[in-house]
Amino acid sequence: MKKILLLSDTHSHIDDDILKYVKQADEVWHAGDIGDLKVTDAIKKLKPLRAVYGNIDDTQARMEFPENNRFMCEGVDVFITHIGGYPGKYTQRVRELLQQNPPKLFICGHSHILKVMPDKKLNLLHMNPGAIGKHGFQQVRTMLRFTIDGGKIDNLEVIEFKK
Repeated sequence: MKKILLLSDTHSHIDDDILKYVKQADEVWHAGDIGDLKVTDAIKKLKPLRAVYGNIDDTQARMEFPENNRFMCEGVDVFITHIGGYPGKYTQRVRELLQQNPPKLFICGHSHILKVMPDKKLNLLHMNPGAIGKHGFQQVRTMLRFTIDGGKIDNLEVIEFKK
């Protein structure tokens, strides 16, 4: 079993409140718009990190992290990208990738809107953790925590902070 902390859209913001949850996870996944690499450096000092770059990320972040990150975790095929849309409204690039070979778990960021929903057509679970950074229109900063065990995604929790 792995405890996952999923976050996105930090926009250069990292603090002790976020790091408290990082310490409780087995792995941290970041769905892009990192901002300053001090964010990912702080996370990597504590836990293994899987991340993608986002549209605000500079050349340095794009050299360290891929646009798409696809991997297996405890029997679950995971695909993370920053700009992806959501079921029924995926971006064209992502829609083509998902239709060719759908993962079990599709994760994106970008919208700053927390959303977890099934895609019954592609038989996958879509997650967007919202934004945990302080930059943006969101009134509440959010991230997700869940477990993956034997191919099962379970124990989903929303973690909220005031902006």
